[in-house]
Amino acid sequence: MDAHELRQMCLALPGAFEDFPFGPETSVFKVRAAGGRAKMFAMSSLQVDPLLVSLKCEPELALQLRAAHPEISGAWHMNKTHWNQVEVAAGLARDMIRDLVEDSYDLVVASLPKKDRESLAWKGLAEA
Repeated sequence: MDAHELRQMCLALPGAFEDFPFGPETSVFKVRAAGGRAKMFAMSSLQVDPLLVSLKCEPELALQLRAAHPEISGAWHMNKTHWNQVEVAAGLARDMIRDLVEDSYDLVVASLPKKDRESLAWKGLAEA
């Protein structure tokens, strides 16, 4: 997977957009709902080699993924309890990377108010 594919994968999710709050070299992918809220679900310096992406993850799963895959570590400059850093071109299957991106998106959308989740026609995690 390359930077273009990663960008397209992130932007294909409902309500997703790319922002540059840390400067032009760092793409921050956020989800925006009807209420105008925007929350980050992925961050990457798309021009850097190796290509890395920071993704939100459930804490226990984050630890399991790091133990099982050397391509996954705690995200640099992020809360490592909740954020993993994935080396995209290091050999992980494209489907696994897509699942990690979608899981990150789902965790972020699940934290939005119900009306915002509904505005996205979100069908992710089971409603609490």
